[in-house]
Amino acid sequence: MKNLHPIKMLPAREQVASALRKAILSRELQEGEEITLESTAQQLGVSSTPVREAFQILARDGLIKLRPNKGAVVLGVNEKTIRDHYETRAILEREAVALVCRNGADISDIVHAYGQMVRSLEENDIEAYTHYNQMFHWAIWTAAGNDKIKALLAAIWNGLPLGRKSTEADYARISCDEHKSIVEAIRKRDAEKAKEHMNAHILRSMENILARFE
Repeated sequence: MKNLHPIKMLPAREQVASALRKAILSRELQEGEEITLESTAQQLGVSSTPVREAFQILARDGLIKLRPNKGAVVLGVNEKTIRDHYETRAILEREAVALVCRNGADISDIVHAYGQMVRSLEENDIEAYTHYNQMFHWAIWTAAGNDKIKALLAAIWNGLPLGRKSTEADYARISCDEHKSIVEAIRKRDAEKAKEHMNAHILRSMENILARFE
């Protein structure tokens, strides 16, 4: 049993916020659409508490407007909203991965998550890939050793983005190749290369989302 690794996941409120943020950024949830605590909790299979906390996170980000006792209304997004989101993620994630390289951190959880992503793709299990993709990024944030960066990234996580012509399977294959480059740089403790690959990974994700606005 020595090869087993604990499953590390985002807190429930961040997972709910991530699911809703992804839907808003990809326009699955349209501007003006109403969302309620009860229906969201039921669809995501969680209690109303993390949904209420997620609504607060998204309201702070300007993605929804809270309605007293009635849930919230989606405010929608534009190109600037998306660029602001991903550029912020890129700044934080590239600094996190650089810290991993510089601080001599244990990278076994990062390597493990990457290995599981590769295996998931080989088995064509996109749901598992999505799970391990989250674990991969979480492991980097943790290994960076900066709790503030980790908290900020957890609060703005949005999962796998979809472009206009891409599916989650398409994105997963592209993402996994990019993760390979990131892992290779981390193994070499090459902070600059790791930053370069992470930055390209996040900004390419941004372009996937922006393709929907063309």
